[in-house]
Amino acid sequence: MTKEELISLTALSRAALPTLECEEARINALYAIADALAKNEDVILTANARDVAAAREKGVREAMIDRLSLTKEKLAAIAEAVTDVASLPSPTVIDREYTHKNGMLIRRYRVPLGVVGMIYEARPNVTVDAASLCLRSGNACLLRGGSEAFASNKALVTVMREAIASVGIDPNAITILEDLSHETVDTLLSLRGHIDLVIPRGGKGLIRRVVENAAVPVIETGAGNCHVYVHESADVEMAVRILDNAKTQRPSVCNAAETLLCDEAIAKEFLPLAKKALDAHKVEWRGCEKTCAILGGIALATEEDYDTEYNDYILSVKVVSDIDEAIEHIARYSTKHSECIVAEDTEAVSRFFSRVDASTLYHNASTRFTDGGEFGLGAEIGISTQKLHARGPFALDALTTTQYRVYGKGETR
Repeated sequence: MTKEELISLTALSRAALPTLECEEARINALYAIADALAKNEDVILTANARDVAAAREKGVREAMIDRLSLTKEKLAAIAEAVTDVASLPSPTVIDREYTHKNGMLIRRYRVPLGVVGMIYEARPNVTVDAASLCLRSGNACLLRGGSEAFASNKALVTVMREAIASVGIDPNAITILEDLSHETVDTLLSLRGHIDLVIPRGGKGLIRRVVENAAVPVIETGAGNCHVYVHESADVEMAVRILDNAKTQRPSVCNAAETLLCDEAIAKEFLPLAKKALDAHKVEWRGCEKTCAILGGIALATEEDYDTEYNDYILSVKVVSDIDEAIEHIARYSTKHSECIVAEDTEAVSRFFSRVDASTLYHNASTRFTDGGEFGLGAEIGISTQKLHARGPFALDALTTTQYRVYGKGETR
């Protein structure tokens, strides 16, 4: 698409904003979407089956196919998430009110950002999550999904546009970008003044491309090179359960663990038990020299391994001398997403929490909980790994900004 065509598309999105001003209309739109997803299940799943078949023909890894695939159960869960978002308190509220010394009333409101561009990879659920969160917060969204999920995304957007139109919302509040070329994305990123915010969600390459090329404001939803650190004070059985869940429950997602760090003092006891548990899922281990010496028969980990978000049944392992070495390793390789310590030593936990820089830190719990739904946010746009505006599960509140409204009686300064 040309720049002029994209500007015209964003103008349609902006023109839809007045139809989102009414809180009740936004809520009704979300319930209409949830109903429409259920009623159009066959159409959506048929489109998704085409995407999955095409991905398999291209040799896409099964772990990534899992991210792409929709089932009746997944679609029902997506629809349920939409109703959860509808039931949340309004994010567009007065969050502060006070009186100036001269008598003026000053109110700080949370207000919508405007037109939000979402650029993401092969996750059809993101199409619905992003649209529902944008609508609930009064924003229009322009969606650019990955080519692997194009048929699914188009079907979902068609269903959602028809649903919101049925309750009086301008359907251009949800728009899909059908031109998936990199050139069009780069042009989209240049539209400062036409798009208020761009959110990339996907792997490192996608996020880097958006951040480096965008002239519009960006909130990064980061890749997840997440670590589970087993301290020498850990309950071994608990640590095995946590690692197993963090790595294998759904390895294709960003909050899955990619690296295990284990204190040397406990490694000979813990590592064989952990490997036995993960062998049931055919996890490939890649370890440091000490790990290889303890376990035998596993590949030696490289620098690249420790820096990789696998999204697969592969685990990097390093035996560390103490908590300081573990923290140093995390600082070097972490994407600042989610990090876990398994320990009974409260001082070690306090040290880990005070020194590790990440959006979400865990003590004796799986990293798999870093999720908008799990945190009571209904759904999420993604997990923000940056520090400004939003961090961690990124949902309704982060899709608003502040506006001061001052009520006077002729005051002058």
